[in-house]
Amino acid sequence: MWGGVEFTAENTALLADREDGHPRSRTTIEKLPDKVLMHIFSYLPHREICRNARVCKKWRMIAYDSRLWKSVSLRPEISGLQVTSLENLLALLRQYIVRFGPSLQYIELPIELITHTVLHELANKCPNLTSMLMDFSTAMQLHDFNELQAFPAKLNSLCICLSGVIFMEGFMRKIYNFINGLEVLHLIGTYERVEEEEEEIYEVVNIHKLKSATPNLVVVNLYGINFLDDGHVEAFSSNCIQLECMSAPYCGKVTGSCLKTLLNRCKRLQCLILTQTSLKSEYVMNVEWDKTQLQELDITATDLSQECLIEILTKLKQLRYLSAGQQDSFNDKVLARFLEQGSPGKLVALDLDRCDNLSNEGLQALLGKYGSNLLGLILSGIPTITDQLLISVMPQLRNLRILGVGTAEGCCPKVHTKVLVDQLVEAIANNCHKLERVEIRWDGDTLRHSDKSQKAIDHLRTKALRLKSLVLSEGKYFENVKANFERADRPTVVRSNTLCSVSNCYLLSHYKHLLFN
Repeated sequence: MWGGVEFTAENTALLADREDGHPRSRTTIEKLPDKVLMHIFSYLPHREICRNARVCKKWRMIAYDSRLWKSVSLRPEISGLQVTSLENLLALLRQYIVRFGPSLQYIELPIELITHTVLHELANKCPNLTSMLMDFSTAMQLHDFNELQAFPAKLNSLCICLSGVIFMEGFMRKIYNFINGLEVLHLIGTYERVEEEEEEIYEVVNIHKLKSATPNLVVVNLYGINFLDDGHVEAFSSNCIQLECMSAPYCGKVTGSCLKTLLNRCKRLQCLILTQTSLKSEYVMNVEWDKTQLQELDITATDLSQECLIEILTKLKQLRYLSAGQQDSFNDKVLARFLEQGSPGKLVALDLDRCDNLSNEGLQALLGKYGSNLLGLILSGIPTITDQLLISVMPQLRNLRILGVGTAEGCCPKVHTKVLVDQLVEAIANNCHKLERVEIRWDGDTLRHSDKSQKAIDHLRTKALRLKSLVLSEGKYFENVKANFERADRPTVVRSNTLCSVSNCYLLSHYKHLLFN
């Protein structure tokens, strides 16, 4: 698949060759240089590469070039290779290791393949393996690891998807001696699979022993772990003095009592992500924020008090990334104190999603003075913000790469005024040429557009050439915009907000390290 065209033996695209002056003379894709075909293949998932290997000998040779197999996923449910049986899966892995082992840098293993035999093969035949994901999330029982004597020892990054019911200490004890070089650690909990009925919570991995085996960690991501509490977060601070990023989103037992110790010990800590945790204002206010090196902070949906927010924003002098959405206490007084005593001029990313106690006047004061510094701005879910405010500040937002505005249906009080989307899009197109991602959340009933909408859409498409994602509510306007971009051969840009959402996370300094599949 390249540019929307699938290359198969039955349907090979013909390219016109007019160099000899004969318009009718044609050449097949077979005449393309190998490096061009290699580049095309590099955009395909491995399952498609395997299918294309059947077309001809040349395609087979290119499909099995080791440069296309530096990273591989064997989890079919997460877009990995699909294998019909466990025996075939094991055979495929052995064949893969023999053929591509020396070039393999990243691999994703499902629970079926996390055995001592497979891990021995990876350790002995994949000398350049630096990143691994092991998915235990669906496990009801672990394999026997008594004979596990080897494990990939050059790992820089390790991601472990935890099971909610399987204790992993027996396995972890076998690998502790091999993972002391880790710099990036992901522990992914079962937050997204929790059922409404309360179930018993098990501490399935021993965090205190794990931190002792990983003294060189720079990035730690503890995502959605239901047993994780402040003691576990603090444990990393006692042994990982090089820590630069601590992320513990969706960990409901984290209250913030660990923050003072964490920030005192980890002097290099620049990024702290605590989305939807149970932070208590009194613990957060105990932190000496002005003595930290913190530059990036995410406290979305943590319900902190007005005094606590003021304490944070006036003491953090290096703050460049702030995500403080869904904070009822984030009001004009907090914003005014931030403007007076904080360092708003250093912000490059600001997310105030659903902070509906902010007024247009307060936001206009902030954006009018410091908007030119912003690369990312999320002001969605605030019903008082309409197209008129946004149009008035758009000239100051000329450096934006990410923008999210509008009120989605049902998330907050209904917007009573109509939004003139044509004028808003025109203002965005005329001022924000660097935009890469935009989300306009107003629903079809709120958006007012005319028969001349195509002109504004054309301007956005032709001026914002870096635009990768334009997210809209489904409806007539969505269909018009999508058709416009499709006619210009950019079919993947326009997306529905039922499946996609825009955030500032791309601007985090450790964004690539925080990604997990």
